[in-house]
Amino acid sequence: MISPRTRPAGWLVTLALLVLAVWLGLSVGSRQVPVGTVVAALVDHARGLAPEGTDASVVVLQRLPRTALALAVGSTLGVAGALVQAVTRNPLADPGILGVTAGASFAAAVAVGVLGASATGGGVWAALLGALLAAVAVQVIGTSGAGRGSPVQLLLAGLALGAVLAGLTSALRLSDPEAFSALAVWESGDLADRGWAGLAAVWPFLAVGLVLALVLGPALNAVALGDDLAAALGARVLLVRVTAVVAVTLLAGGATAAAGPVAFVGLMVPHVARWVVGPDQRWVIAYCAVAAPVLLLVADVVGRVVLRPGEVPAGVVTAALGAPVLVALVRRQRVSAP
Repeated sequence: MISPRTRPAGWLVTLALLVLAVWLGLSVGSRQVPVGTVVAALVDHARGLAPEGTDASVVVLQRLPRTALALAVGSTLGVAGALVQAVTRNPLADPGILGVTAGASFAAAVAVGVLGASATGGGVWAALLGALLAAVAVQVIGTSGAGRGSPVQLLLAGLALGAVLAGLTSALRLSDPEAFSALAVWESGDLADRGWAGLAAVWPFLAVGLVLALVLGPALNAVALGDDLAAALGARVLLVRVTAVVAVTLLAGGATAAAGPVAFVGLMVPHVARWVVGPDQRWVIAYCAVAAPVLLLVADVVGRVVLRPGEVPAGVVTAALGAPVLVALVRRQRVSAP
């Protein structure tokens, strides 16, 4: 764990790594593009000029929207994971634990396989709607009864609903594999060929979710101390939890709708960030916002080059990279609550 004095410097170092990851995302792939060509293509694009040459076209038309999507999805999944871990006081929780990912996947399956929508068109809106409805259902179930929105009750409600929706999604896919074949790429968390359409549809939701997360930072520090002590400090515990669930829904639901389910980003990055900076949720959120897209961008680049000229979806790479790293961290460090 770094000292409070070095947290800003550490965040700037992470930001520098993010800039490096963006450059890799724009220049590295099955076709290598020199740095000068990348810069010239971006300058021409900013000036409204059409890309000249194959390399410039690859940068502007393919890798720029792909990199922008990785930035948005990585950042929002990391922040959503930090919120979930803080609200549930479970350091190994992720956004999927509230049923958001399962709701998005089920709605996308219905839209694509039953209604005939495209995975990158109507499927995006259906996935976002499914995530919102699943989060509402979890919140209603989790805040009813004696628990009144306790972390355990929210967690159990999310796990139960997620299991049901995952089973229904599998049943739909098995009923007609050919009709649901379009979902295969989306469900693997692939960032390729998404264009700007998916990001354009969800960015307002992602922006609102990030603002809510930043506002919740101080209150989450109080909630982490326990409900009774948080209430004694003046925190409105139930309101904080409901707002956090709303933020997680907007962030994780929007990210899943745009890029499909991406594993381990919302689980591993907040855990590592808390190990580095300590339990202060403001700094955990700040580090997650810049560290999570680094992981996703690097995973995307690795997926481009590991099986040239083919590609491995970024969601598959994050799972392959994230699982061993997380196991190593858990073995080396005592898992502590947020």
